[in-house]
This record gives sequence, C-alpha cells and structure tokens, in this order.
Amino acid sequence: MRLIIKILLIAGLLSCKSNPDNEEDQYVSTDEPVALSQDQESESYKRGKEVYMDFCITCHLADGKGIPGTFPPLDGSDWLTEKRAESIHAVKYGLKGFIEVNGEEYNNVMTPFGLTDQEVADVMNYINNSWSNNIEKPVTEEEVAEIVK
Repeated sequence: MRLIIKILLIAGLLSCKSNPDNEEDQYVSTDEPVALSQDQESESYKRGKEVYMDFCITCHLADGKGIPGTFPPLDGSDWLTEKRAESIHAVKYGLKGFIEVNGEEYNNVMTPFGLTDQEVADVMNYINNSWSNNIEKPVTEEEVAEIVK
C-alpha cells in the first residue's frame, strides 16, 4: 500500500514540472498597459461582460466568433451594425428562424433569457465594443424598453 502511495506522489510531482508547450508560457508580458476605449471603461460595459459570460459565451464563444453554420459571429457582425433594433430584439426576446450574418445563413434558436432591459443594454454595449467591434452609440435601457415583441 505504501508503495502505491509513493508511486502516486512521485507521479503527481512529475506532472507538476514545467511544460514548455504550456499555453501560459506562450504569452509575453509587457509593462505597457492595454488602452481601453471609453466604452470599455463604462459600468455598462463591465456589467455587460458579466451577462455575456453567464449567457452568451456558450454559443458565441469567448472570442465572439460563434460556431460556423450553427451560431453566428458577434465579432465583426454586419447584423449588429446594420440591424440594431433586430439585434436588441434578439437579445431581449430570443430569436428563431433564418438570419444572414456576414453573408452566411443561420437557422437556429436563441432562447430568451429573461434579461431586464438594463441587462440587455449592458450586454449589447459589451458586444458592440468587444473584439473588432466599435459601435460608438451606446444602447440605453430606454432604447431597449421601446423594443416590443
């Protein structure tokens, strides 16, 4: 029994050794701070990031690229820039059926999450100003309230 414990301890210690292929080792740290846009410093953006991490990340992924043919991208999405009201409606009430994003058709279901108007505005502000997106006009709670089924 003691031999088994010793073997497990040794195996555990060996697995802790530094791995040069480890993903963490691939990042280079700089002393330069990352400049955030004013929108990324807003409280709405910060709250929206939390909503995104809770509800959206599963389908649209951390990089906003979505899953081709299944869940549309949010990063660089012409749907966001050209269909503002429809985008807000989709977040507020869900979406089903065909849509076209960046020239690719999608036909899936986005369930409504029961978000408040403020949460919808916040997550839209996060999405609109993340990755390569830079939509300067913030979404407001009042704008979301005007969107009806």
